[in-house]
Amino acid sequence: MDALTQIVKDINSILWGPWCLIPILVGTGIFFTLKLRAVQIRHFKLAFKHVFGGLSFNGEKAGKHGMTSFQSLATAIAAQVGTGNLAGVATAMAMGGPGAIFWMWVAAFFGMATIFAEAVLAQLYRTKDREGHITGGPAYYISKGLGNKPLSIIFSFLIIIALGFIGNMVQANSISTAFESAFHIPTWISGIFVIMLAGFIFIGGVSRIAGFTEKMVPLMAGIYVLGSLYIVCCYYDMIIPAIEQVVIGAFNPEAATGGVIGASIKEAIRYGVARGLFSNEAGMGSTPHAHAVARVKHPAEQGLAAIVGLFIDTFIVLNATAIVILVTGSLDGQATGIVLTQNAFVKGMGEAGAGFVAICLFFAAFTTIIGWYFFAVQNVKYLFGYKVINVFSVMVLAFLMMGSFLHVDLVWELADMFNGLMVIPNIIAVVGLYKLVIRALNDYDNKFLKDERPFFGPSEKLTNRFASLHNAVRASRRAKNKQQSEE
Repeated sequence: MDALTQIVKDINSILWGPWCLIPILVGTGIFFTLKLRAVQIRHFKLAFKHVFGGLSFNGEKAGKHGMTSFQSLATAIAAQVGTGNLAGVATAMAMGGPGAIFWMWVAAFFGMATIFAEAVLAQLYRTKDREGHITGGPAYYISKGLGNKPLSIIFSFLIIIALGFIGNMVQANSISTAFESAFHIPTWISGIFVIMLAGFIFIGGVSRIAGFTEKMVPLMAGIYVLGSLYIVCCYYDMIIPAIEQVVIGAFNPEAATGGVIGASIKEAIRYGVARGLFSNEAGMGSTPHAHAVARVKHPAEQGLAAIVGLFIDTFIVLNATAIVILVTGSLDGQATGIVLTQNAFVKGMGEAGAGFVAICLFFAAFTTIIGWYFFAVQNVKYLFGYKVINVFSVMVLAFLMMGSFLHVDLVWELADMFNGLMVIPNIIAVVGLYKLVIRALNDYDNKFLKDERPFFGPSEKLTNRFASLHNAVRASRRAKNKQQSEE
């Protein structure tokens, strides 16, 4: 096991090194921030108005025609707010120091523009499967937009492994570790409970998934943030020093911790961006599966919803964990992962803190399991149709059980590796189709917002309009290539 862990770590040192995924992800975010004229700032207020303006928990049920915009967002946030927010951020700080949080902020800010682009493309290229259900995601905009079927197949295989299997092992691993630490419950008992509850929701399909996430996600996030605020208020005099640790640690990790962590700037950036991706999933190609099935009047509206999802994930829930760890002085270079988070909450709440974190982690990780299962299933249907979904569901449950026992270092390293691999085909497509995203946002700004009324019907109509632009661009490229070859 140690040898396998080292091999995966070596691969990740290349993937997440200074010349691979980190500049690709941050660079893509900067690119879209510039091209979309800082949409995450310009339309920040509008995004919240769109998401929460007409919010109702007793609205339409999800079905073959998709989900409401909020249900889609809740499913996306369910996938985003998981162990990355409670355990992942602690691991990042333990390995990269407090400065890792700063680089999470940077990656998340620019990632808002990337995730906007992903959601818009998911809306533009969504379709109906053989059973008449709305579906979509990167596999569809890679195959239909780029016209690259092999790359879409590669992406689908990667995301099935990354989220359906390895990623969900991470969630199960953190749940079992937290419950063993807080309540001394054997890991196998936690594993059995998780697979029984997950199996019940898997059987219910998209309707049960949407109903579960739209109610559970706000409750779960709200309780956790309130508990964190209580501790922060108790340690109010340490808030400014905590922020100073983050800023100083971003550029001088040794100075921020007095050498306790022993991290370098390279490690702060590496773990900050890597764990940030695991948390907010911008550029990874996972959340577009939820945004594709949203019933909205314009594709850009769901892009704005995606921005809200990332903001809640990183700047509210993830920050809550980070600040609690820092203000309580729990970063000692010994504990890591969920144990570090529990130590911080024990200092802030007493012995009840470990149980509080364990329960919050269970709901956060479990909602992520449900969200990631939904994303993976869309790709199973894309590759194989409905005939193997039941087999896939059983395999996911088996991996959940196995994840309860594995060593945490190997599980996290495997998650980093497969998350990184699936980024590559998705980013190729998102950047390759950037003109359609710009056109969609301009269309929304110039017409839809100008008169404050919906000029457009279902987004399928817009797909045809933007597809015409895309075909014109491709025709121009072919003509140019032909001219060059003749010369």
